[in-house]
Amino acid sequence: MAGVPGSSTAASFTTAMSLTKMAKVPERFVLPPSHRPLIYNHLHNYHSTTSPLPVIDLVPIHDPSLRSRVIEDICNACKEFGFFQVINHGVSPSLMKDVVQACLEFFNLPIEEKLHLVSEDVNKPVRYGTSLNHVKDTIHFWRDFLKHYSNPLSKWIHSWPSNPPSYKEKMGDYAKATHLLHIELLEAIFESLGLDPKYMRREIEDGSQVMAVNCYPACPEPEKALGMPPHSDYGCITILLQTCEGLEVKLDKEDKWVPVPMIEGALLVHLGDHMEILSNGVYKSVVHRVVVNAETERLSIASLHSLALEKYIGPAAELVNEQNPKAYKESSFKDFLDHISENDIMQQRFIDTLKIGNP
Repeated sequence: MAGVPGSSTAASFTTAMSLTKMAKVPERFVLPPSHRPLIYNHLHNYHSTTSPLPVIDLVPIHDPSLRSRVIEDICNACKEFGFFQVINHGVSPSLMKDVVQACLEFFNLPIEEKLHLVSEDVNKPVRYGTSLNHVKDTIHFWRDFLKHYSNPLSKWIHSWPSNPPSYKEKMGDYAKATHLLHIELLEAIFESLGLDPKYMRREIEDGSQVMAVNCYPACPEPEKALGMPPHSDYGCITILLQTCEGLEVKLDKEDKWVPVPMIEGALLVHLGDHMEILSNGVYKSVVHRVVVNAETERLSIASLHSLALEKYIGPAAELVNEQNPKAYKESSFKDFLDHISENDIMQQRFIDTLKIGNP
């Protein structure tokens, strides 16, 4: 257990990775029975789980004669799930492999080499931590994370970890690739809503990109803990790379959790709260959580995309009329940070505070 330099509110800081050899998870990680996940005993059982979740091939999107079919598939996925996987997305397999390796090397560093990045301040542009808020959380979550701003790259890359030596180069290349992919995906999503594909193009190109790298260590009692609690992401979309199964999405119509299958080379796309706002509720942000397992660690790299920190987003004027009145208040990325710094996301989702007519 290592102390946090300069911390006045945390006497000590313990990573989840340091607890994997314990016979039981510490009490602070144990969820109430009603919040505990259904756990598959072995990873291969995950593979046998059938899932209706959509997978979209992006190759035809560049063919004018085939693009409309892809747009229709994206529309259906956004309406039904708020989530889909993409294949043939243009991010090279070697780049994905390299960035995963660089991230694993970071998490495997001695804790002393990471402590200078520990902070309780959610506004910090580079932050290493565990759980959600290791000081305020009454229940902790079984993960360690590294988060940092990434767009524009020239502004932020100097503040990223210098160890391992390959981290800045590999993550920088991956951040650039996912930034370009998110622009392409938003064009398609806007088109599926009947908007101009270039809608808010300048704001999107100049928007915020946060890379959130999550390490979920093997857990001695996975049936009692979660890597992340049920939540939705704040931004427009999130592009996620995962090394193995563990992510589950909530299907509201059936009120059940569905495990997201591992597809080699695929990237996962989540709609966030700001897309729900922009679409005036036509599309909904997807609620998801992370389960852990006793056999292996899981790494995920989330590229979270929103408008600039203090740039407000509201329902698109084209999607508001007498039949579909404005349903959400405007919001910014900074509003979200203020919300999570003061509230327990297990008690109230950020999007619920923005719905017009809510108390």
